[in-house]
Amino acid sequence: MVEESEMIEAENVLDYTKMLRRELPSSITIEYLHGKMKGREKNAVMERFAEGEIQVLVSTTVIEVGVNVPNATVMMIENAERFGLAQLHQLRGRVGRGSAQSYCIMVNCSRDESAGERLDILNRSNDGFYIASEDLKLRGPGDIFGLRQSGDMEFKLLTYLQTPIYLRLSLRK
Repeated sequence: MVEESEMIEAENVLDYTKMLRRELPSSITIEYLHGKMKGREKNAVMERFAEGEIQVLVSTTVIEVGVNVPNATVMMIENAERFGLAQLHQLRGRVGRGSAQSYCIMVNCSRDESAGERLDILNRSNDGFYIASEDLKLRGPGDIFGLRQSGDMEFKLLTYLQTPIYLRLSLRK
């Protein structure tokens, strides 16, 4: 999240950046990046990060695609259980682009066992197609034309005499 919300209990970029600036030595430059920033601001931050002027970048998922910073070696994703596996796979692909060893640390803040099992799929594979397929099996496809991003799909096939006929698809094992 960009900033604190009364609706969702989760870390936000602005407060987390302030906290890190208090806790880490002042010799470490810490900045933030989020989608509400103007394009010029985002580019300036990313250029400084790529040049090594910024050592810690706190960001929303705006960094998910199109970011190539070979010297980025550690990524920590808090509340990883809130993301789809395909998105997590994209995020972890932002580190390890250079020759140095890299790490992607996914913090699971859920007590739900299924969240840990779901995240374990990422430990078993780097194949994006396999990961997306497993995620689809676990969470379901959601609505093609609706708002739900997971769950079983319902297609309205035919309305005859005001009685809708539904087809329920389940892609789970």
